[in-house]
Amino acid sequence: MLVLQEILLLHVLACLGRLTHGSDIIHGEKAPENSMQYMASVQDNEGEHVCGGFLITEDFVVSAAHCDDSSLTYVVLGNHNLKNGNHQKIKIEKKIIHKNYQHVGLGNDIMLIKLSEKVQLGHGVRVIQIPHAEINLKENQVCQVAGWGKTKTEGELVDELMVANVSVITSKNCEDQWMILPANVICAGGYETTKGFCQGDSGGPLVCDGLAVGVVSFNYEKNCNYPDKPNVYTDISKYRQWIDKVVKSRKYEE
Repeated sequence: MLVLQEILLLHVLACLGRLTHGSDIIHGEKAPENSMQYMASVQDNEGEHVCGGFLITEDFVVSAAHCDDSSLTYVVLGNHNLKNGNHQKIKIEKKIIHKNYQHVGLGNDIMLIKLSEKVQLGHGVRVIQIPHAEINLKENQVCQVAGWGKTKTEGELVDELMVANVSVITSKNCEDQWMILPANVICAGGYETTKGFCQGDSGGPLVCDGLAVGVVSFNYEKNCNYPDKPNVYTDISKYRQWIDKVVKSRKYEE
């Protein structure tokens, strides 16, 4: 048994070298102006977009743990065009990383961002609901992923929010392609499709039936045109108790 564990560990380490952080939208379209009003741009101290995120309460945004960086300073909400100044820009008070997060390829890739003040709902800003309990998505169920990243391999970041439809891939099929996957993930888009996410801004949501069910985590290497493997998201439903504990208690232990 020990030998098998060692083999799996070596395989994981080899795969980690090929993982790339997600979420840029490939073969998508501009999001309609009044849609996806929960989308957040997580920005550095110079006001440059770093990662995506999504608003779940008036003062908490969900993003990916691998987005954590000392330069993260602001969250911008309320505008699909990042060059348009008509938005709410709020300072980050605290970033709460899940205590079991070590590396993007090992799972638990989820972060809560506490805002320094409550956002004003309305004016292009809404919260999105997350699952109340564990969910079972159906194979080929069509969901949406959105972001402000590149739209092609080696392309440029975009100012306008882009969205694409992606189909859910079963855990078994996803594992067959990746060989080994971290626990608590969802696969959708990428493999055998022309749509999904790529490099540019991780942390955005996978939205199915109006619920934010996943957080953009990683894909394979930097191939955005013909993805070799399924795109991988953190399964939010597996972290609902942790989210509730942090949000309700306002105690920010990991």
